[in-house]
Formats: sequence, C-alpha cells, structure tokens
Amino acid sequence: MENKKLGEQNVSDVLQFLAPGTPIREGIDNVLRANTGGLIVVGYNEKVKAVVDGGFQINCSFSPSFLYELAKMDGAIILNDTGNKILIANAQLAPHSDIPASETGMRHRTAERVAKQTKALVIAISQRRNVITLYQGNFRYALKDIAVILTKANQAIQMLEKYKSVLEQRISNLSILELEESVTYSDFLLILHRFEMVLKIKNELLAYLNELGTEGRLIRLQMNEILTDLEEETVLIIKDYAFARDLKAWDVLHRMQTLSINGTIEDGVLLKMMGYHGYVHLDESKPPRGYRILNKIPRLPGVIIENLISAFGELSKIASATVDELDDVEGIGEVRAKKIKEGFKLVKERLYTERQL
Repeated sequence: MENKKLGEQNVSDVLQFLAPGTPIREGIDNVLRANTGGLIVVGYNEKVKAVVDGGFQINCSFSPSFLYELAKMDGAIILNDTGNKILIANAQLAPHSDIPASETGMRHRTAERVAKQTKALVIAISQRRNVITLYQGNFRYALKDIAVILTKANQAIQMLEKYKSVLEQRISNLSILELEESVTYSDFLLILHRFEMVLKIKNELLAYLNELGTEGRLIRLQMNEILTDLEEETVLIIKDYAFARDLKAWDVLHRMQTLSINGTIEDGVLLKMMGYHGYVHLDESKPPRGYRILNKIPRLPGVIIENLISAFGELSKIASATVDELDDVEGIGEVRAKKIKEGFKLVKERLYTERQL
C-alpha cells in the first residue's frame, strides 16, 4: 500500500490493497481454491505481539506462493504493516475472550476479536464457505464474488448513462434560459442537484472498482469517458454562478462528491459552498458570468474569456456587445470580435434546433 500503514487507511484503501491483480490477493485466492482456510494479520505492532503465541519466525519477502504454502499449517500468518513481508507463520492468536464477537466459527471469532483488540487488518479465509472476510476494528466486510461485482458495476454504468442523458437535456435548457436572460437561482441549483445524483452513482462505481482491481479497468475507462465532459461542464456552471469569481470550482465539485455519500445536499449548503451567505430568494434572477457559453465558441482561449468577463461582467452584456466594443477588450482584434459574434449566433441556433428536436 505504498508504504502506508493499514491502520491509517480507510475502507477504500483496504479494498484496493486486496483487489484482484495484487500479490496478496493472488496468494489469498490460491488458499481459497485449495480449501485449506487461513488467518492473516497485516501489521505487527505491540498490540498484535500481545496476542501472538508461538509460531515460526520467517522474515522473508512476501510472495503469493509463500503465502499459499504457509497457509497449509493451522496457525495464523503475520505480515508487516505494508504487507510486503511475511514475519511469522503458524502463530496462535489469543485475544481477550471477553471481547464481544458476532461470528460463530472459531477462525472468524478469533479474527473478529483480534481486529477489535489490536485495530490491525485481519483476513479470515473460510475453509468450507469459500468466503474472504476482512476485519479491522469494528469494521467487517465479506469480499464478494468478482462476477457479482462486475454485474453490479455494469448496471451502475447503464444508470450513469441514463442520468447523463437527462442532465445534458437540463443543461441545454439552462443554456437557452441564459441566452434569454431568464435564469434564477432555482434553475442552476436544479442542475447541481441533478449532477449530485451522478456523483452518487460515481461513488458507488468507485467502491466496486476498488474491489475489482485490474478486473475493472474497462469499466473505469467507461466511467471516465461518461463523466469527463459532465464534470467540466458542471465546473463551468459553478464558475458562472459562484458569489465570487476567484472561488475554486473544482474544490466545490470535490466537496459535493464527498457530501453526496451521506445523502441529499440542501440548497442552502450548495449556496454556502458557492460563497453565498444569508438568505437567498431562489426565484430571484441570477445572470451568469458566461464561462460555459464562451467555452462553446471554437478557438477562444481561456485568457480571452477571462478578459471578456472582466470587461463586461456577465453573459448578456458580452452577447449584446458590438464588434467595436469587443475589439476594445485586451487581446481581441476586429477579426476575433467578429468570430465571437458569429460564435454566439451559432451556439444559439444549435440550442434552439436541439430544443425543437
């Protein structure tokens, strides 16, 4: 795990550490297929030392074949904090018997108690049920069959594509409202809430991908292809409607992704993330700065977009500016000014054509 201790990692990192394609997962799968069962402790701190009794000192580099051979013995296998070294084999684990355990089998009860007592990651490989169960502190997770996860991940991809289609239509409607100078706070908040649903599916997909490891490469490519344009579009919406121009839109997007894990984000929370304080009347008109629409005009550099917004302040004034007024902006000559006017015309025509279709 790139030399980071497992005790410092979250669930996502633990699943990545044990994902298909990693050396430790290869070794565990070998043990699972052999139906020998096994108990593996990752980390050898003072608390772990207190529960380890006996065993053989190995102190060798980790390899899947070594793990497989050592698991043939009845005792537990102790790895170092990063899982790249086998320290002890055939160890007996003796956690406190008064620690509550919900498991019934001896191996899993021991694993659960050791995890709660030491906070180390403990991996129990069932001999009869062909199940890999992870324990760390009060955390318990049974690794699912790869085929099951792949099915769920593909279903999530299909759902993501549907939400993308709906969101793109909503964004198209917002574009028309922007050109008609009819946007309210409710209108752009609706887009952000729709994107919040996309983020929820993304979070679910990331959980599947962490567990799939190398088996999920194609699904990860699909997810990135679907999300890249949507995320960039949403960032531009945030820049258009944020209270201050210097707000870091990508930071807002990342906070939205984090908050979307726990439930729906309220309007007030979204507005606060975008720099608004106090009461905001949601039906009040809110003109966009124009970042998103200007980015739809071909060959218009970012610095020119910034200069336009600095000069005019909002989209409607940029769109209604004459060629001479645009020509006065730094970095824009007469030729580029005409191209900007033509760009606005083409964007408007395309949007109205799409609405009629």
